[in-house]
Amino acid sequence: MGKRPTLQVVADRAGVSRGTVDRVLNNRANVSEEVFGRVTKALEETGYLSLKELHLQNLQKRAAVAAVKLGVLLPNWTGHFKTEILRGIEAAKKDLEDRQVEIFVEECRTDVPQEALELLDHLLEKGTQGVALCVQDAPTITKRIHELNMQKIPIVTFNSDLPECERLCFVGQDYRQSGRIAAELVGKCIPRDGHVLAVIGNHEFEGHRTRLNGFRERFRELDFSESQLDVIESYNDYQITYRKVLDYLKKHPTLHAIYMANRSVSGCTEAVKSAGKKGEIRIICHDLAQSTKLLLENGSVDFTITQNIYRQGYLPLIFLREYLQKKKMPSDEESQSQISIICSQNL
Repeated sequence: MGKRPTLQVVADRAGVSRGTVDRVLNNRANVSEEVFGRVTKALEETGYLSLKELHLQNLQKRAAVAAVKLGVLLPNWTGHFKTEILRGIEAAKKDLEDRQVEIFVEECRTDVPQEALELLDHLLEKGTQGVALCVQDAPTITKRIHELNMQKIPIVTFNSDLPECERLCFVGQDYRQSGRIAAELVGKCIPRDGHVLAVIGNHEFEGHRTRLNGFRERFRELDFSESQLDVIESYNDYQITYRKVLDYLKKHPTLHAIYMANRSVSGCTEAVKSAGKKGEIRIICHDLAQSTKLLLENGSVDFTITQNIYRQGYLPLIFLREYLQKKKMPSDEESQSQISIICSQNL
């Protein structure tokens, strides 16, 4: 009886790596139809495995894995955040469709904690066994997450963390560090006696709060005083941002820089333009929506500090599935987003 060919023999015949052959054999994601066809053909031609045997093998593996239901709870944020998060969720759904995984998504309409709690209960009523969420850091929510921990329901936070909760992991940026980077950039753009306005979305979201704390921390280290920094909340709303920034500029016409620690950047730049200050006031923001790209190109924004929001929609569901079905814990390296500084010249 002939010796069974090795994975390397199959890989060489298909013109792929051994890892790709392994992904096909184990029915894992990230293999195109064209590559899948080449590998399965090579499996048959080398005598490693027939298509019938491969199909039966995959059926047996799926049957051995318990089905799970996962839930996602989103904040009432729109624009670039929502587009990228939903894109990540859809990619996870596609990659998990053969893994006995069902995914439910709920979206908040307000920033009221009670609504988030009701939607979380709605997900649990559907039989959800693990939840990915981005919600306010409110005492009632912290208490509810603690109850879910007692029920052995794993939680993954994304974009904005709940640091007082026992969660499986947080998927997102090191917001303290990104805030410090913003302060570093601002410090190099303004005079020693310069004044800065920081605009955050909502103090109740840990991500916004941590960015601001990181900014303040580095701002002080650069020998700027707290009196040189003012903070306002804009709740990620274009009209509120526009009105508050414009009102502030009328009272403080010598402002040197604005740090947009949240979204609604265009509301800020429009206010600066309306005040006749475009080009005079340095503006630092976060993320890279299409509107932000245009603002960088036309000189309305000086720098943006980016993160991979798509991964924040995708990875929590992958991590929850691997934990529930395979008892695999996510690593810190996998869950943190890279921090990049973008200007008009490296778009």
